[in-house]
Amino acid sequence: KTRLVVCNPLVIATLLIIALLVVFDIPYEDYNQGGAIINLFLGPATACLAVTIYSQIDLLKKNFLPILVGCAAGTLTSVFSIWGMCRLFGLDDALTVSLLPKSVTTPIATAISEGQGGIVSITVAAVIYTGILGNLCAPALVRVRDPVAAGLAIGACSHAMGTARALELGETEGAMSGLAIGLCGIATTVLALFFNVLI
Repeated sequence: KTRLVVCNPLVIATLLIIALLVVFDIPYEDYNQGGAIINLFLGPATACLAVTIYSQIDLLKKNFLPILVGCAAGTLTSVFSIWGMCRLFGLDDALTVSLLPKSVTTPIATAISEGQGGIVSITVAAVIYTGILGNLCAPALVRVRDPVAAGLAIGACSHAMGTARALELGETEGAMSGLAIGLCGIATTVLALFFNVLI
């Protein structure tokens, strides 16, 4: 309601949960028993984005090749920029693998991280941070007027949380952002097969 960037619902909810855990001295392991149940809903919630994609099926068919190229470019840029920074700062292999899938949605990122020997909690933190950053900064950073390109850029970089902001920008942006979540998730999963070669 305030339209202030600092009043992002996820940021406020996260801070409130941290405060409750600290004030009532609740161990994270106990909290996570209930949180694990909520995590089960991440997959179906992401699948619900298919409704907005289906509503833009004609636009999808018309721009099929640019969409594929855009998602491939977004995936490669994300993975290789993180890989380069991890090498630059001398991070070990486990941290590198944990950070590489940071731009895809949580269920895919955690599966990739776990399968490659990463630290899942770091992956989740990186995914959430990336999503919050994309949600907060997308309108300021995306200067492209084409709604298809804008939606793809947001979805490729900041997954579901960015898509929530893309839906506020317009139905086409939201649909393309939702599509980018799936395509970039698939591309990152395929690229994950070569993570061991990268690191």
